[in-house]
Amino acid sequence: MTQTAFSPSVENASRARGAGRTRVRNTGALTGFPPGPGGSCPAEMIMKKILELVGDYVEEYEVMVPFQMLEMLGYRVDAVCPGKKDGDFVRTAIHDFEGDQTYSEKRGHNFGVNADFDRVSVSDYEGLYIPGGRAPEYLRLNARVVEIVKEFAAAGKPIAAICHGPQLLITAGLVKGLTCTAYPALKPDVEMAGGIWRDANATFSDAVTDGQFVTAAAWPAHAALIAEFARLLGAKITI
Repeated sequence: MTQTAFSPSVENASRARGAGRTRVRNTGALTGFPPGPGGSCPAEMIMKKILELVGDYVEEYEVMVPFQMLEMLGYRVDAVCPGKKDGDFVRTAIHDFEGDQTYSEKRGHNFGVNADFDRVSVSDYEGLYIPGGRAPEYLRLNARVVEIVKEFAAAGKPIAAICHGPQLLITAGLVKGLTCTAYPALKPDVEMAGGIWRDANATFSDAVTDGQFVTAAAWPAHAALIAEFARLLGAKITI
């Protein structure tokens, strides 16, 4: 059975002047799915941009849910992958906690790439989000991926990383002296790289913030992670 590739159905109308902003026409949430009640949402808006680094067998919840949460807040999220272009997709894996000694792994949906990796310019973005799963294991071998992470850090822009995502922070040499968390199996890696390890809470639902960085152990922490990331981005949410 062919799986639908999840991707933002956001049509670029033209690039606006100014770093981190694109003029877009929002036409719905996911390719292959109908837009919300009443049809498409044609209003044009200037959107600040977030970069999401993805790869094959990225964790499905961690790549998709924060993507949607950030779009809900009004950000344009560019999901990019080395060797892939706008319109391609990555395969995802679902990692779950089912009473085994480590997480279980199942095949997830395909997730759509909506921007070209080779055209990434850090100056275009407000912040960086790094999901976990299998992808960071090999993405950290790509010199340009590591360079991008370093450039975000050097620019003082917010960086959020979850689960195995901090592997990219380690490879970029950014965890020395940093208080952070990650999937528990990464504790030795963080500490050997000079990081200050912080255990997640019992439900894996909290996030750790240190300066421009916010990290979390697994997808149950999405709410805390994105709330802190949004705060670092300067977003103000009121109810």
